[in-house]
Amino acid sequence: MIALALGLGLGPWIIVGFILILRNQKPKQSTAHVQLQSTMASADSSQSPDVQTDRIFFGVPIYSYNELQEATNNFDNIRKLGEGGFGTVYYGKLEDGREVAVKHLFDHNYRRVEQFMNEIEILTRLRHRNLVSLYGCTSRHSHELLLVYEYIPNGTVASHLHGSLARAGLLTWPIRMQIAIEAATALAFLHASDIIHRDVKTNNILLDINFSVKVADFGLSRLFPNDVTHVSTAPQGSPGYLDPEYFQCYQLTAKSDVYSFGVVLMELISSMPAVNPNRERDEINLANLARKKIQKGELSELVDSSLGFDTNQEVKRKIIMVAELAFQCVQVDKELRPSMDGVLNALKKIGSANSEPEHVEKGDEGTVILHSEELNPPSLSGSKDWNQVRFLMTEKLKSSPNSLTEKWSSESTTPNASA
Repeated sequence: MIALALGLGLGPWIIVGFILILRNQKPKQSTAHVQLQSTMASADSSQSPDVQTDRIFFGVPIYSYNELQEATNNFDNIRKLGEGGFGTVYYGKLEDGREVAVKHLFDHNYRRVEQFMNEIEILTRLRHRNLVSLYGCTSRHSHELLLVYEYIPNGTVASHLHGSLARAGLLTWPIRMQIAIEAATALAFLHASDIIHRDVKTNNILLDINFSVKVADFGLSRLFPNDVTHVSTAPQGSPGYLDPEYFQCYQLTAKSDVYSFGVVLMELISSMPAVNPNRERDEINLANLARKKIQKGELSELVDSSLGFDTNQEVKRKIIMVAELAFQCVQVDKELRPSMDGVLNALKKIGSANSEPEHVEKGDEGTVILHSEELNPPSLSGSKDWNQVRFLMTEKLKSSPNSLTEKWSSESTTPNASA
């Protein structure tokens, strides 16, 4: 009976003791949890459990929104470098003194996060002198998606050809040839790395102070699976540059970039934009306009008059060869287009040809062969080179669609430099 009484008397006290112990431990657990949340929040991760995974995946510094807000003076409109369908780019200066271009992506939905991470993955995986460098980003869990690039101070090729920086005689033919070669080098490097850019255009080709090329904007790029010739995906890109076969068949290949680059070559020759709604309906696309001029033997009307096409025979020969190469690139049947390696090799040969003229011809497996005996016409009309060009510009050749769901007139969203 005494033992029973003692048991009944001590039981409640034992229970109370357990309760007190649990209550004393709870605040300690809460404090640790708060510290973890604080650490994660400092990386703009919104209490995500995979911050460390993100840091490993990104491979670049993660900046806070506040850091980049300060670097761009609260995203001052005066510092705006460009704006397009995906976001706005601002000039900024980091605390360490580095000048940067900060891309502020529109919205924060699944598609935008996908593009954000796609660009980070590609630019952290690849390093090349003709590709823009990525310095960092915000966390993908941040309320605002921001990408930080090296600042390229001389604007885009588009701005120099037909934009705010265009000056007659500034981009001489040798400079344009070098731009073509360096841009082709970057694209050939991407293709060798199983990456398709998907949005090749002069607004995405940046120039430094020495007019060296930096290809940018990889938000739409696709990493190609191994042992696959194409992938089926809804067309994305820019009107005027979009591969018509991709547009019609939804089959994306490396030859889609080749088509777009052919349009870039036409821009370098003409200084005209890829799409201009003020031109005649069948000439809105530069590819269409070029075909008409070639078929009529009027290439001289297409070429920028400041390049010396009518006064310098060496320049004339090279422009004609680049025109032929461009027309091979934009043929509607992708099998008839050269590879990017073939385009690069042809451009290098054209650029180094100082005496004997050469003729551009397509060889096996998408390569381009140059023959140095045919292309030296006394006049443009009726010459052998014109017959070859007309052959290339047959009815099978079609141009990129005039419009897509994306506004055709949107400017670049790349980290270009000209405010």
